[in-house]
Amino acid sequence: MHKSVQDIIKMKKDGKKISVITSYDYTLASLCDKSGIDVLLVGDSAGMVMLGYENTIPVTMDQMCMFTESVSRARKNALLVADLPFMSYQANIEDAIKNSGRLIKAGAEAVKLEGGT
Repeated sequence: MHKSVQDIIKMKKDGKKISVITSYDYTLASLCDKSGIDVLLVGDSAGMVMLGYENTIPVTMDQMCMFTESVSRARKNALLVADLPFMSYQANIEDAIKNSGRLIKAGAEAVKLEGGT
């Protein structure tokens, strides 16, 4: 059974080190998961690393769901966290909830977003 958000919170509370690595595809995710990584992050940096974009701005929800699904199929032990890409949550709360749900449906157990207060 894979790690849960509660497992990671307990590790932090207990002062244990938590390993996190960014992964975008089945092969890398499988290798990292087998090595004992605690958290696999599907970052929107996939746009630059895997798709050759200049930055993360062009990354779409469909692309993030595809990368998340791929990593999810490989993962057996790690917690899976996925990024919400640019403008998938900033416009309104409804978009944030809907797009977070898409990532959860794709296999994420937690969703990461970047922003201010």
